[in-house]
Amino acid sequence: MLRRRLGAYKGVVTLVAGRGPLSTDPAGRFAPPIPAGAVYIEPHPRRVQAVLGGRIVIDTEGALLVHRQGHPLSYAFPADTVGGLPSEPEPEAPGFVHVAWDAVDTWLEEGRELVHYPPNPYHRIDCRPTRRRLRVSVAGTKLVDTDDTVIVFETALAPRLYVDPALVRTDLLRRSETSSYCNYKGFATYWSAGEVDDVAWSYPDPPPESLPIKGFLSFDAARADVTAELPG
Repeated sequence: MLRRRLGAYKGVVTLVAGRGPLSTDPAGRFAPPIPAGAVYIEPHPRRVQAVLGGRIVIDTEGALLVHRQGHPLSYAFPADTVGGLPSEPEPEAPGFVHVAWDAVDTWLEEGRELVHYPPNPYHRIDCRPTRRRLRVSVAGTKLVDTDDTVIVFETALAPRLYVDPALVRTDLLRRSETSSYCNYKGFATYWSAGEVDDVAWSYPDPPPESLPIKGFLSFDAARADVTAELPG
């Protein structure tokens, strides 16, 4: 059985997380400053559905997105659209309520099944071919040394280098039992080397915006000796 890497939901980035503008460590700044604890609520015109016991129990295009510091991005629904599901009022949007993610079996947005949290309209991924060099070693054994890489710029996250497995000593890697999920890159497969677990990950079946890194590997600098030429 695959184990879920709880600390590796790499897609959990919103206006209020990572280095987003409403986070506790924003990359930029507001002038003048906005009040601490500000909540941003906006209309979300996409069709959101929830399925419980094989039956659609929410089906609306009238949801709101709620960006609240210290919380994952969440939906708020018109109170009359959630039926008998357990819910809590959204204090910043009278007449709207939250439904816990695990209160239903499946969430869908425009027909796409969601995992863990709604997709964020402010999240963007750019995958660009680059000549930035990547060197990776584990326990003194070189796994990668190439300047044929893809750099991934992802909203509110530090840039990362990915590399074609043809340029990696994959004979020294073995698939681990760890898995994680990102709304923008899909399910991740993890790889171990020698005695070091989960030194790398890859996305075998990413959504369209991340296809340039399909099957490519990125390496964890906390678990391997990684030298990556990244923007300063």
